[in-house]
Amino acid sequence: MQKTFLLFLSLLWMMPGMAQIQTGAEQLNAYLPFLRDKQIALVVNQTSRVGERHLVDTLISQEIRIKALFAPEHGIRGDHGAGEKVKSGLDAQTGLPIISLYGNHKKPTSDDLKGVELIVFDIQDVGARFYTYISTLHNVMEACAEQNIPVLVLDRPNPNGHYIDGPMLDTTYRSFVGMHPVPVVHGMTIGEYAMMINGEGWLKGRIKCELAVIQLQDYTHQTPYSLPVPPSPNLPNDLSVQLYPSLCFFEGTNVSVGRGTATPFQIIGSPFLKGDFWDTSFTPLPNPVAAPHPPHEGKPCFGHSFLSMDTLGFRMDSLNIEWLVMAYQSSPNKVTFFNDFMRKLAGTEQLERQIRYGQSAEVIRESWQEGLAAYRIIREKYLLYPL
Repeated sequence: MQKTFLLFLSLLWMMPGMAQIQTGAEQLNAYLPFLRDKQIALVVNQTSRVGERHLVDTLISQEIRIKALFAPEHGIRGDHGAGEKVKSGLDAQTGLPIISLYGNHKKPTSDDLKGVELIVFDIQDVGARFYTYISTLHNVMEACAEQNIPVLVLDRPNPNGHYIDGPMLDTTYRSFVGMHPVPVVHGMTIGEYAMMINGEGWLKGRIKCELAVIQLQDYTHQTPYSLPVPPSPNLPNDLSVQLYPSLCFFEGTNVSVGRGTATPFQIIGSPFLKGDFWDTSFTPLPNPVAAPHPPHEGKPCFGHSFLSMDTLGFRMDSLNIEWLVMAYQSSPNKVTFFNDFMRKLAGTEQLERQIRYGQSAEVIRESWQEGLAAYRIIREKYLLYPL
């Protein structure tokens, strides 16, 4: 099976380009032959589409035998809030069993995988280390390596794949929001990232997963990509996806990122901020899916809106750490500004310490450069698409 899979992967390199970006899932002729006559399982969510149709429905129409659906954070249909446990059960639309990977366990068990002959992973990532889909990918690959089950990744573009930036993860702070020694913005597609997990020996015991990737067609890391489906309830549009790597640091502080408003990850604020930059006010309110209990629920927050940045062709090309430094400096009670989550998000204690010690954003950014240079060398080995 492994030789067949490796041959399959090499043949994909020779497939001719198409007129526009084609996702891995859209290239049915490339992977359907490898699914037929097998019991497969899918790791999917609401972004797993072939055109306007969910991948599950597409494969059912092709008479592919699906044994189970594995659900990541936010669930199969994207209807669970951030951090909300996802329950196992049955998918209401297809009747297929759902096995949660964001509840009592985050890694498939041997019982979960019993009878499965191949797993297909098709989830849209946004290119940030703390976005949990790459942690789910790691756990699925590790479980499959232990059970000798191949994994097929249907690749999708990275909307933040045109740059890398941020502090490297110190594995002392390894968690489900940061499992690997990579920067906050890793600059890889989900398929490239899977190859790096395998190639760098990051699975437990340095075991290898039998892996193949259906590559994107007519994609480079500089190709702009507008996500056709929101990847999670609090990333509703392109602007939020672009701002997410920079603004997510605020989840490790007492500053709201707009959960419980109509513009999450496009606005920040708290009841405590003071100064000219903090020229917007909002009040977070409960939202049953996106924010059942948002930070500062029902309290007026003073902050800043980034909605004016939503112009044609706008793209972040670096992490903005100035906003975080400015918020700390504008907070009257600096002792309570950071919370315990900050070190997991940053992947290091250094960022919090630098800000507390009054270092400028420029000095903080300079401290990342050695780690980023080393990471570029590692990343280059696994790139499938031009930079």
